[in-house]
Amino acid sequence: MPTSLIPAPRGVVAGAGEARLTDASGLYAGPGTEGVGRWLGSVLRAATGLPWREAREPAEARDGVRLSLAADLGPEAYRLVSGPAGVLVEGGDAAGVLHGAQTLRQLLGADAFRRAPVRRDRVWAVPHLTVEDAPRFRWRGLMLDVARHFMPKEGVLRYLDLMSAHKLNVLHLHLTDDQGWRVEIKRYPRLTEAGSWRARTKIGHRASPLWDDRPHGGFHTQDDLREIVAYAAERHISVVPEIDVPGHSQAAIAAYPELGNSDVVDTAALTVWDTWGINPNVLAPTEDTLRFYEGVLEELLELFPADAGPFSPFVHIGGDECVKDQWRESATAREQIAKLGLADEDALQSWFIGHFDRWLADRGRRLIGWDEILQGGLAPGAAVSSWRGYAGGIAAARAGHDVVMCPEQQVYLDHRQDAGPDEPVPIGYVRTLEDVYRFEPVPAELTPQERERVLGTQANVWTEVMEDQGRVDYQTFPRLAALAEVAWSELPAPADRDFAGFERRMTEHYRRLDALGVAYRPPGGPRPWQRRPGILGRPVDGPPPAL
Repeated sequence: MPTSLIPAPRGVVAGAGEARLTDASGLYAGPGTEGVGRWLGSVLRAATGLPWREAREPAEARDGVRLSLAADLGPEAYRLVSGPAGVLVEGGDAAGVLHGAQTLRQLLGADAFRRAPVRRDRVWAVPHLTVEDAPRFRWRGLMLDVARHFMPKEGVLRYLDLMSAHKLNVLHLHLTDDQGWRVEIKRYPRLTEAGSWRARTKIGHRASPLWDDRPHGGFHTQDDLREIVAYAAERHISVVPEIDVPGHSQAAIAAYPELGNSDVVDTAALTVWDTWGINPNVLAPTEDTLRFYEGVLEELLELFPADAGPFSPFVHIGGDECVKDQWRESATAREQIAKLGLADEDALQSWFIGHFDRWLADRGRRLIGWDEILQGGLAPGAAVSSWRGYAGGIAAARAGHDVVMCPEQQVYLDHRQDAGPDEPVPIGYVRTLEDVYRFEPVPAELTPQERERVLGTQANVWTEVMEDQGRVDYQTFPRLAALAEVAWSELPAPADRDFAGFERRMTEHYRRLDALGVAYRPPGGPRPWQRRPGILGRPVDGPPPAL
């Protein structure tokens, strides 16, 4: 049983026998672990049907489960000991205790992930063993795009549970784009009144002739987002919100036309974009636009407090794929370039991003953006999401900036998983489960000091061709399990990794995903209802480039 753990722990020492958990078993949560105790008690009571009485002293939980902090363990590290006295889970902090509790869940078997008992006569037992474990990276994330296709609050909460089960600790929430604005901003109500709905949606790649003519949209209220942040914090997950500027902004311009380059295009005629690709309608680089987005961010900072997790001070500002054609044609933009003494439109974008870099820093926050924000230089505290390959992350680390490695050709989970004809809406290069498992976040050319700048890694789930939760599940799993092991475990060099062993452990992990109701891609290919015959994608043949 221990060999099926995902992500793989640093060390497991097996013993003889097993610790049986019964109606008499108690659950003790020592000082500093009370929140983990409440969570563990709730999931174990639901899955096992056992009462799991709350013990007031460790001795009362003999033959049960005891949770405690241990001074000899580091942040997020844990030690799990199962023996004649029951199960002890110790952590360097509450997050470590939670990770140990998730390992306990795996040791109990796949049925421990269900919401109600499936067999009343089930014997619940944990093999006698000791697990010593700690994460490789501090930032272990998932970027979830709720802008292209909206995911309601319940779906986001579900993904937080799935992340916690895989020991991931950062949810990067992509809240705005050309196709929809998904966060309530009370001082600018039209952002959601008009900007959160599009009249129709392109089905498949933008070259596809197919359309879904139903309106699509929705948004998270401010209380929804407070709930998401609190729910995440209980699972020791930091939520990093993204408001994308100055590109990917047509939904905002459709709501407030004065935000666009109205001296070049009729911004009052723009609607929320109904197709995919890189949009030419970008924000006007004016002081009025800056003031507008300061108002947006003021409300956003209240919804995403800086003390909700180790990475909660971060705010993602996007900065990617900003087409500057309208700025080149705009007299207003040219005047701004001259007024600021800038060289060109690229420098104008740097000025735009730099403003919010300083604005956030003045409020005790840290800006993070896609690697295009490196153009023109960054303030010392800013961080970079390296998506166009490794090059941006390498440049950022060498310039002294923290980096999250998420290169498109390695960990964009919207990319297809197989070259076969049944793969639904095939996008990009083939990225198999093995490809993700052999992904290495730290480039070999970095010096030891520069490697310290790599905070970690994340998988990115862009939802242009994912119209519902089942499609998101299919693209995300099982590859997210591989990314979780890359982010958590101390693995050998990519070519030396034991993928066959990982596949064997996945046999049990698929049963856990089944218990959790995850519509993953089966190893043998998509089930009939997971296919999308006749819908045009954008497959790219051959191996992905090393950038």
